[in-house]
Amino acid sequence: MIKTLLTYFKPHSKIFALDMFCAVMVAAVDLAFPLVSRKAMYDLLPRSAFGVFFILMFSVALFYLLRSLCYYIMTYWGHTFGIRVEADIRAALFTHLQELDFEFYDRNRTGKLMNRLTGDLFEITELAHHGPEDLLISVLTIVGSLTCMFVIEWRLAIVVAILIPIFLIIVMRNRRAMSAASINVKQTMAEINSEIESRISGIKTSKAFANEDVDQEKFNDSNDVFKGAKSDYYKAMGRFNASQEFFMCIMPVSVIAMGGYLIMKGMMNYIDLITFTLFVNAFVTPIRKLSNFAEIFTNGTAGLKRFMEVMAIEPQVKEKEGAKVLDVTEGAIKLQNVSFAYNEVADVLHNIDLDVRPGETVAIVGHSGGGKTTLCQLIPRFYDVTEGAILIDGSDVRDVTKKSIRDNIGIVQQDVFIFADTILENIRYGRPEASYEEVVEAAKRAEIYDDIMDMPDGFDTYVGERGTKLSGGQKQRVSIARIFLKDPKILILDEATSALDTVTEERIQSSFDELAVGRTTIIIAHRLTTIRSADRIVVIEDGRLVEQGTHEELVERGGSYAQLYDVNNNNL
Repeated sequence: MIKTLLTYFKPHSKIFALDMFCAVMVAAVDLAFPLVSRKAMYDLLPRSAFGVFFILMFSVALFYLLRSLCYYIMTYWGHTFGIRVEADIRAALFTHLQELDFEFYDRNRTGKLMNRLTGDLFEITELAHHGPEDLLISVLTIVGSLTCMFVIEWRLAIVVAILIPIFLIIVMRNRRAMSAASINVKQTMAEINSEIESRISGIKTSKAFANEDVDQEKFNDSNDVFKGAKSDYYKAMGRFNASQEFFMCIMPVSVIAMGGYLIMKGMMNYIDLITFTLFVNAFVTPIRKLSNFAEIFTNGTAGLKRFMEVMAIEPQVKEKEGAKVLDVTEGAIKLQNVSFAYNEVADVLHNIDLDVRPGETVAIVGHSGGGKTTLCQLIPRFYDVTEGAILIDGSDVRDVTKKSIRDNIGIVQQDVFIFADTILENIRYGRPEASYEEVVEAAKRAEIYDDIMDMPDGFDTYVGERGTKLSGGQKQRVSIARIFLKDPKILILDEATSALDTVTEERIQSSFDELAVGRTTIIIAHRLTTIRSADRIVVIEDGRLVEQGTHEELVERGGSYAQLYDVNNNNL
């Protein structure tokens, strides 16, 4: 894990080197003061060299001023380094999340992913900044102090040398307990974030059913689990801090007790004991930094582990090495003996053979759960077929880049996602580099231009979270405008009007008709009246293609489509 973290240090190595240099300077000043004091007490004060003594003390004051400057640099530039590392890690994680396919998002909740992009990365930042800095200062100060102590009085230094390993063993044991508790807290926090995201997203439904008390109870249950996890973490931290404080107090007591014994035996003088005491006091900062490092390391590695877990996940829909760019000129689609199963166990489609000619409009109908949407999700390669092949203009979709496939396909779904932005930017999402004039033209073709002009700020109107300020029909027409702007060769309409009332559906149908002109179009529809004019209708039942033909042919045949059509007419 540390090796992975260090790869993100490299682009910012100069700032890191400056931070480490300042850490070395801080440790050097802390080590110098006891030695300077010992020199003054041994040589300067007995000779009454007061001038030299005060010059030396003034020099020490200047070095402490330098030490303060180093701490300023470590605080500002060190945190700047940490922020840049965090930003790079977040960018890498977000990029990786974009590479993962539908299967991953089918299994993971948004709140948990948000926690990994925010909370976990903050802990990694603290580790990236404070970890090396605290560890370096601590190691240099402790090793340097022990070396000087052994030179001055090895018998007393042995006492300190024995206590430090005992302290470190206890720290490491408590660190492991803290690590386990920290991971548990992070997992619990991710669950709470997911719960909050779910409850806030569904707040209107909650109010509609007057279920605020139910949601509050579920949130309280999650919050209680979090409090328990946090309580376990603080118990581990309490044991850690208690043991640390005990050793920090017992160390000077041990030094004075042993030093007093050596003075009584004539083996040591007061000056060396005072110097030892100064070195022990110099231990206070590095020991605290070591304990701080233990906590930062615990939290940081827990976050780093969770980061690496996501980064280790590979998309199931993998791009072939040397994949070509697909250039769709005609828009022919061919499904050859296509079968599909989610996770290779839940069979959805079985041996589908279908040829869609360039510019043809094909409607796919059938009962819910029959595999219609799944079939259409295989064409842009959101999932890979389990068996068989899908060809666009003769090219297997597995042999070309995913981006080039999706650049040539426009999809309008029943559940249109509207970003919390202006209506201009929501339409421009179809082609981000489009000019204002092109967006206006797309809005006119989608028959939403007049609605936009009636809005308070026109195209600059903020549409709210998930487009709450827009009606269902307006959202759908925004999605149509996106497709006009994208201008793809292939169009997929996935139950795009099923959530709309009949009047709104009729208004939008003319937009769809214009959108389909000159494009290969696949339509999934529940209301069969909307697809009577399709060139061909395909019936899917239980993942199998059971019928195909024109509306008139299928009605006359009296099979599955005729039954669906009769039921559909009776429900109108």
